[in-house]
Amino acid sequence: MDRYILIIACVLRVVRCYSSGEVTEACDDMAPQHFVTAQQSPAPFSVTADRSSFKEGDEITVWLLADSTPFIGFMLQARAVNGSSPLGVFTVTGGEAQLLTCNGQPKSAVSHTSASPKLSIQGTWRAPTSYGFNSIQFSASFVIDFSTFWVGVTSYPVTFSGTAATPANSTSIPITTTTTASSTALSISSAGCGSSKVCFRQPLNCDPGVSPDCYFLSAMTSTRDTAVHLEMTGPSDGYIAIGFSDDQMMGNDDIFICGRDSNGIIQLQHAYSTGRRRPDIVPLGNVSDVKSSMKDDIISCSFTTRNPISIPRSVRSSSPYYLMFAHGPTSNGEIGHHTSTFLSDTKMDISRPQGITNAIQPPIIKAHGALMLIAWMTTGSLGMITARYLKGAANGKECWHDVWFLVHVFLMTLTVAATIIAFILSFSHVRGWSGGAHPVLGCVMMILAFFQPIVAMFRCGPHHRWRFLFNWSHAVNAVAIKVLAVAAIFTGLSLIDSSEDKWLLKVMGGFVGWEATLYILLDVHMRCSDNEEGASESACKALLLLVLFFLGNMAFLVALLVGIAMS
Repeated sequence: MDRYILIIACVLRVVRCYSSGEVTEACDDMAPQHFVTAQQSPAPFSVTADRSSFKEGDEITVWLLADSTPFIGFMLQARAVNGSSPLGVFTVTGGEAQLLTCNGQPKSAVSHTSASPKLSIQGTWRAPTSYGFNSIQFSASFVIDFSTFWVGVTSYPVTFSGTAATPANSTSIPITTTTTASSTALSISSAGCGSSKVCFRQPLNCDPGVSPDCYFLSAMTSTRDTAVHLEMTGPSDGYIAIGFSDDQMMGNDDIFICGRDSNGIIQLQHAYSTGRRRPDIVPLGNVSDVKSSMKDDIISCSFTTRNPISIPRSVRSSSPYYLMFAHGPTSNGEIGHHTSTFLSDTKMDISRPQGITNAIQPPIIKAHGALMLIAWMTTGSLGMITARYLKGAANGKECWHDVWFLVHVFLMTLTVAATIIAFILSFSHVRGWSGGAHPVLGCVMMILAFFQPIVAMFRCGPHHRWRFLFNWSHAVNAVAIKVLAVAAIFTGLSLIDSSEDKWLLKVMGGFVGWEATLYILLDVHMRCSDNEEGASESACKALLLLVLFFLGNMAFLVALLVGIAMS
């Protein structure tokens, strides 16, 4: 019995618990008293400060952020780089935590243990009024459970500066610039792409130093630390933005935005997107060497970031990401929906210099484009020509009247069916409103096309006195649908055409020109043949022109379909 009492007395000290998080005994090594070795793998957490420099007495906001795995306990201190003693004073502004007295310094550390897991904690640190250090780091320990914890997760160094630092609540760095023609453009070029830096550009292989229409992103990592130097440039009347993502869809992306504020001044902002709504602006964090320019509506920014890239399942700068580039308008300093985006085709490690190609369009989007082309540049065109120019050849021939009408109905039914399928495909892929002119044109065209055959089924008889109202409304609506469809196809092709000379748009322009030419020839033939030719001869010439029209359309259609397949 005495032996058991002796064993219990020996272990009484090691079973002390800290349910409130006041782990003052861990002030020195910041390790939980669990008698278990800390994890050696990269921590799924990050420590971020809202600035890269400070002066005496400044306040710095600090975030403890979890990736996808929440923590139940933590401890946070500020220490001089390579130092071992806590510095400054903390206050807690978000979450539940305890302020600790470490090494005789009140409120020099923050800790907490809770049964409720957390994904983030926010605190404020005030710099001491006397100092003997050049820079500090925020160091934290994170606990997931009794045997799983990480020690020594640090922020990037925050340097002492004798000049005023960026305000603690700032989320952007304003950069003085001018929009006049005499302003000096920031020098950004493709030199070093693939050898010293990662480059992502649209059109493919363009050089922003040569072409004003080049959208360009480059990333160059430092060999000394985790710093990443980023450059971005491109034509825009509002903003340009770059993003790092775990997939090729908008949402849960780490973003840097370079654009106009409410005063027209270019500013750099750090943002994080959740879902398909406007990204939330977050503190810039450890960003330095910010430069920008705007000349001839070309926005350029360069800067160095030491922030960990924060996206789901990855908070480490060595992880591979999909790269995104977007541009669009601004209104009173707020970014609008992007007018265009460019995505890398695979995940990229920005620490390995290489060139990046654009993303290949998803097959469902290619199918959408192909169906719309077939519908409104082939079957729809043939159906309209049949009704317009072959109807007159049916005068006095009842069987021919049935043929042209059945052909017209068949072709237009195919056209509307293909349009509906294409419409469903696009919305099932995007699962939301993508913005820009293309979806607006497409939706208006879809509505008119849907009701066109329905109205036709309830038309009055051929000899009814109000029949002319149907004839005119049916024809005008058909022309409106055709114009909207062509405009939607042009805007759609502009979104996927990554060639430097916009080859797809040029082919589409030739396609429209070809159709217009044949329409004019058929119209001239129809008007001239009313008095000079018989019905049979007129019908034969009309059929010949129709065959020529069909062959030309097939040539243009195949060229465009091949281009879409390769985009």
